[in-house]
Amino acid sequence: MAKKEIKKDEKPQETTIEFLASLATVLVTGLFIITFVLQAFEIPSSSMENTLLIGDHVFVNRVQFAPVTPWLGPLLPYRDIQRNDIVVFLSPATPGLYVVKRIVGIPGDRLHVHNGELYRNGEKVDEERYRIHSRGDQFEYRDEFPSVPPAGTDQYLDRELSLQTHVEGGDLVVPPGNYFGMGDNRDVSLDSRFWGFIPQENVVGRPMFIYWSFETPPYQYEKTGIIDRLSFIAHVVIHFFDGTRWSRTLKVVR
Repeated sequence: MAKKEIKKDEKPQETTIEFLASLATVLVTGLFIITFVLQAFEIPSSSMENTLLIGDHVFVNRVQFAPVTPWLGPLLPYRDIQRNDIVVFLSPATPGLYVVKRIVGIPGDRLHVHNGELYRNGEKVDEERYRIHSRGDQFEYRDEFPSVPPAGTDQYLDRELSLQTHVEGGDLVVPPGNYFGMGDNRDVSLDSRFWGFIPQENVVGRPMFIYWSFETPPYQYEKTGIIDRLSFIAHVVIHFFDGTRWSRTLKVVR
């Protein structure tokens, strides 16, 4: 009787225990990344158009702007927040609300807006690549900041008035440990001009890329009723392929 020849290069089959151990490693690694490194966010408003659109879903790097830790410092790309960075942060005015804006001022910067144009440290900032004016209406406080004092009874009036204490020579001076953020869609953005500085400790991270984008009606995320939510979920399921903005998938946020 002929004996069955065993090939020397044949790899032994993976046992069930080895498979489960490999699967557990993958799951733990993925859970660690999702919990401590990346976080998913949806863009609910038009304040960052055309950089970020309503219905964009982004992954946010939670590590880059975090305090440096001695055991992981050399391995992770920590750095300070810089001008022009787009950041996600907890609103200093509305507890629990996540906001995304572009950083236009870091500690020590002197800022003012004239005729809707941003000036930093005495020079006009070139923002043509990302900034838009979608409405073109006149609003002196927004477009001549901070030279025009706030007026009225809007919900941020106290914060607008407190900003005036940081004005020197017609410029708003960003204090230590804080940042000044503005939306790319300047005419509709509620930003630091209205609710004040962004404390360093409120910063969550930097949006890295758009992993999915779906055509979403304005104010959809303001609808809180269960019927509205279920209706939109059904709309997404039905129109997933024709409603997805495929050209924005995996687009890097700049």
